[in-house]
This record gives sequence, C-alpha cells and structure tokens, in this order.
Amino acid sequence: MGNWLQPKLHLRVAQKQILTPGLVQMVSVLALNRLELREMINQEMIANPVLEEVGDDGLASENYSDENFVQAETEKVPEAETANPFDEFDAAGFFNQYLDTGAENMREREEIERPSFEAFLSSPQRLADHLTWQLGMSVCSDTVRGIAEIIIGNLDEDGYLTVSLDELAAGGGHSMEDVEEALAVVQEFDPLGVAARDLGECLALQLQTLDPQNTLARQIVADNPGPEEKRHAFIKMLQNNQLREIARALNRPVEAVARAVEVIKRLDPRPGLRYNKTEPRVVEPDVSFRKVDDVWQVFLNDDDVPQLRLSPVYRRLLARDKNPDKDVRNYVKERFNAALQLMKNIEQRKHTIIRVCQSIIRRQSDFLDFGMDHIKPMMIKEVAEEVGVHPSTVSRAVANKYAHTSQGVLELRFFFSESVNGPQGGGVSLMTLKRRVKKMIEEEDTAHPLTDDQIAKRLDQEGIHVTRRTVAKYREDLRIPSTHQRRVKS
Repeated sequence: MGNWLQPKLHLRVAQKQILTPGLVQMVSVLALNRLELREMINQEMIANPVLEEVGDDGLASENYSDENFVQAETEKVPEAETANPFDEFDAAGFFNQYLDTGAENMREREEIERPSFEAFLSSPQRLADHLTWQLGMSVCSDTVRGIAEIIIGNLDEDGYLTVSLDELAAGGGHSMEDVEEALAVVQEFDPLGVAARDLGECLALQLQTLDPQNTLARQIVADNPGPEEKRHAFIKMLQNNQLREIARALNRPVEAVARAVEVIKRLDPRPGLRYNKTEPRVVEPDVSFRKVDDVWQVFLNDDDVPQLRLSPVYRRLLARDKNPDKDVRNYVKERFNAALQLMKNIEQRKHTIIRVCQSIIRRQSDFLDFGMDHIKPMMIKEVAEEVGVHPSTVSRAVANKYAHTSQGVLELRFFFSESVNGPQGGGVSLMTLKRRVKKMIEEEDTAHPLTDDQIAKRLDQEGIHVTRRTVAKYREDLRIPSTHQRRVKS
C-alpha cells in the first residue's frame, strides 16, 4: 500500500498540433486557383528579396555552391503540421531541388504536349454556392439539411450567422436539438470559422481545427465565463492590446498570453469574404486530365506560374559573412525561413491537388471515356479518406479550380455528386438521375405530359427508387414546368 504513495516519474509521448504561420499560409495557398496563386507569388517576390524566379534556362541569376550554412538554417524552419503528413512527400528531395543551383541537379521537366488553355470569364462563386455544394455532399437527415439551408441563407458577406438559434427554431417549428445539429454541420465546412455568431466563436472554430491543443488561445477568444455582456471582454482587451490585463484575469504569465495572441492574430476574422467577390473573374484550367498509354493521368497546368528559388546573393551573405550586423543577419534569416516555408506550401498545394484529382480520375474514368451518362456518385468524405486529409481540405483543394478534360472544361467540384438508390442497391449519381428525368420529359407526349408520379414509377421500373416529391424537387431544380404547364392542347 505504501509503495502506491511514492512519487514516480512518468514519460508520456503525445502528438500536438501547433498553429504556425506556415500552417495558416498553407491553408490559404491551397484554396487559391492558378491565377490567384500566380498573383500571390508575384506579390511575395516583391515583399521578400530572398525569393527569386528561376530563369528560362532553369538557373538563378548566378551560381553559388557553398550551401552548408543554408542547409543548416533550413533544418530550423518549422514544418506546416496538418492532419495529413503526406508520407510520400520527399522533403529532402524538395530542399535539394530548390537549394541546388547546378543545372545537372535540376529536376528534369517532362516535355509533353499540353492542351491549348484559353482564359474565359466566369461568374464568381458565392459563399452560399460553396456551402450549399458542401451540404449536398454531407450525410444528414432531411430536417437537418433543410435547417442548414436556412442557416446558409442567413449568413452575411463575412460569413457570420445573422439570426439567433431561437429564431430558426421558432420560424420553422424545429427542435433546438435539430437546429444546433444543423449549425454544427455548417460550421464544419470550408472556410473555417463560417456560420459563427460572433467574432469570438469564429476564431474559436478556426482554433478547433488548426490548433486544438491551445486552450489559452481558445479561452481568450470564446470561453470566458460570466454574463453575456462580459463574455467577450478578453476580445475587447485584445483589440486594445491589453495583454497584462488578460494575463492578470487568467492568472497566466504575460509571455504565455503574448504567444497565444500571436496565434490568434494569424486567424481570419472575415472567413466568408473571399467567396463574396462581386466582380466577374478570369479563370483558367488548373489541371488537365489526359490519357497516357491508355491510362488517365492528371497534369498540373503551372507553366506560367513563377518557379521560385533562393537568391544566391543572400545565401552568400549568410554563409560567408562571419560577423554581419546582428539586425541584418536576423532579418535575412527570417526572410530565408519565410521563403522556404512558402516554397514548401506551394509544393504541398500541388501535391494535394494532384492526389485529390487522382482520386477523382479513379472514380470517374467511365465519365471521361463515355460522357455524362456515366458519371458516378462521389462524396467529399470518400476522397478525403483516400487521400488522408480532412474533408474541408478536399473542399479547399477543388474550390474555384477547373480541369481541362475530354468532356470539356469543368469545375473540379462538378465531379462530386450524391448517390441515390439504383439498380441492385447500387448508387446512381444524382446528376445522372436528373438527366434521366429531363430526357423522359423531353420525349413525352406533349398532349399528355408525364406526371411526377408517373416519372417516379418509370424510374422504379429501372431500379431507381425515388418518391413523387423527390421527382418534383428534381424537376424544379431543372427549372422544368409542372405537368399542367407543359400540356399542349390540340
């Protein structure tokens, strides 16, 4: 019995996700399409003198071979930790590619015949469109789905919910449990922090995914006890930079509060704004799907995206100058770390998009070969599990991005469609089902047009089981008039 009371030392190993500037940047870089990425890289090159574009000959402006110090510095660069470690991502090869300026060590670029990509205008994707698409790919009850649609319709341009949960419940005669479940569904979507009711909740939702172990940061933004008017007192203190007051109230060291505040500053207080641009934008396909040796493959269309390297001038400054000015040296080291982190995030963006597209191709090869009638149901969650990432990462990877395919230029999100009960219990794509409904109506006798019930019975004979109300909903989605309105009198 006495032995149980003796002090013992236990060593515990645990994984912890830390929110670094690199992780925040990686999340934002992944959501960029090809044109946005190009613009962001150009801006970063202007802001960071260490970044340099590779010339047409594949070399930087001058060669420099002494890289020992630079290699040592890169080991200090924090990696952007994510839910997916990208096991096959070759970090050593990545650094060698960018740090080695010798032409003989440059990665050979495959010479392939690429399709002719033409820029075209596209209406911007609104936040509601992006969320509604994700809702269509989610598994939930019809009641929860209906409430979630109302929630999406009541978000402002910054992505905040503008009505209370009590109003949602009373307005539709729903239980508070269903309303809260619907809100939780929407708050899982990309962008992180959407459907929050205030700034504190918005930031807390982002921390929940990006840095779940940082209890101090979460306490500052959302977990304050007390009356409603004092709930977000820390947010107001934070806006006034009153770190000592926050530390005193939480009984925590000022240094710990300062570190938590740095984390909070990297979050996005207006997550919906990116999806609510009003002007049309020029878009270009980000990837192409082409057959090589009778196998469908994905190719990233990044020919005109600047390829980055580290400036040899600044590398020489760090590697050879033994006693530089401390401030200058710290500045150059910080710029080096930022440059390396950016290049790594761009490489991981490429890796993620390719992995997601490879998963799409594996599921949709029949569509690429034979056309629309062969599109298969495909859910975000399925692709996320195969790639090894969170579903919101897949949403970011396909958002606002286009693919050049044998069936035309298509949005990547086009390939995702929910399943309906098909022959022998197999899944039929909702997109395919709607096309069948449309075809039936196009071929009907206009003097005796089909009713929704008749269409449902025909589909049932084909092994596709849907109700009359479901057919009516699909018809309305297709903007096809009712039976009475379609009838042509002789």
